[in-house]
Amino acid sequence: MSRPRPINLIVLIDALGWRYLENQSFLQNWLPYRRPLRTVLGFSSGAIPTILTGLPPATTGHWNLFYYDPRNSPFQWMKYFQFLPQWVTDHRVTRRLVTEIGRRFLGMGTGFECCVSPRLLPWFNWVEKKNIYDRGGISGAPSIFDRLAGEGISFRAYSYHDSSDAEIFQRVEFDLENSDATFFFIYLCEMDMLLHLHCHEPAAIKEKLDWYERNLQTLFERARYLDPEATLTLISDHGMTPVRNHYDLLGQLEPLELRMPEDYLAVFDSTMARFWFFNDRARQAVTNAFEGLPCGRWLTDEELTSAGVFFSDRRFGEQIFLLHPGWLLSRSDFNGAAWMPAGMHGYHPDDPYSDAIFLTSHPPSFEVKSIADVYPHMREAAQRSTIAKKGELACVAVGVHP
Repeated sequence: MSRPRPINLIVLIDALGWRYLENQSFLQNWLPYRRPLRTVLGFSSGAIPTILTGLPPATTGHWNLFYYDPRNSPFQWMKYFQFLPQWVTDHRVTRRLVTEIGRRFLGMGTGFECCVSPRLLPWFNWVEKKNIYDRGGISGAPSIFDRLAGEGISFRAYSYHDSSDAEIFQRVEFDLENSDATFFFIYLCEMDMLLHLHCHEPAAIKEKLDWYERNLQTLFERARYLDPEATLTLISDHGMTPVRNHYDLLGQLEPLELRMPEDYLAVFDSTMARFWFFNDRARQAVTNAFEGLPCGRWLTDEELTSAGVFFSDRRFGEQIFLLHPGWLLSRSDFNGAAWMPAGMHGYHPDDPYSDAIFLTSHPPSFEVKSIADVYPHMREAAQRSTIAKKGELACVAVGVHP
């Protein structure tokens, strides 16, 4: 009699924090082992590579998307357009054109967005040139997908790169029935935007959670039909913190009469500002201007090291100003003036709303505490496939059908 094909499902729902599932019965019968996970400082661009490798951003090289790299910037040629007025270079049409050039001709990947002023791009590079959900997608370390491929384990990975959440559910159900894959990594992104816009609205959150629960239950039932011992795990990369206050950091800089890129460079994310200084006057002026602000604080090297995001070459920032949980920059590089979300992530991982989730059908053999622990858990799940594969080879060697 044929052994069931071992099936392992890992589902990542972007931004579904522990605070939104705590004390909820969401898939309780399927996933009884439930824990909050500490995330990394920063955004998904650092958190998901940590999940996929088990290593901190300082090791993977993946933290924020833009980093200081004037020597290797794919946009060095844009220095020749510095003569254009800023209203031209910063126009939305110009940014759209630069985005398409980066994606189609410069190898920046389909996720590239021109989120800093085009006139400053010659000083920057972009982290995610490759699809991190594919083999070789993470520059500084092998991911779970590299490990699976190296061990000859057939797998499938699904993400927003090519499908909506509804389409992903359909594709997974089809592949469960019609492929030889034993490991399925399923990334669902739409909860992130819903919580950005509606994290204060329990009814909207419940409606989306109910939709996920129905679809995941259908998927799990199919997996268990094909393999009664199928392992099922639901995770997230971070949570979502309700926004309560806004602050205009750029308003603190404008009176200083400093210029970019002559005096300094800065990238303003939603919850942090990252600086590189080219003279002491600029460093002192900016440091003093931000000292004592109610919205946030400067991070020390010790804090960055402890959080696993310290880079000795300062590629992600010579000095970094992080907002307190619940504060949001009223002007930033990554969002327009009309972007006023109800929720945001990217705060210090000590923020309770930042905790990710870990729900699973089979308790791991160790205590999970952070999103980095998802990787060894996935390795444990994949061992079922390895053992089954070795069993098949042994049966073939002695002429027995598995």
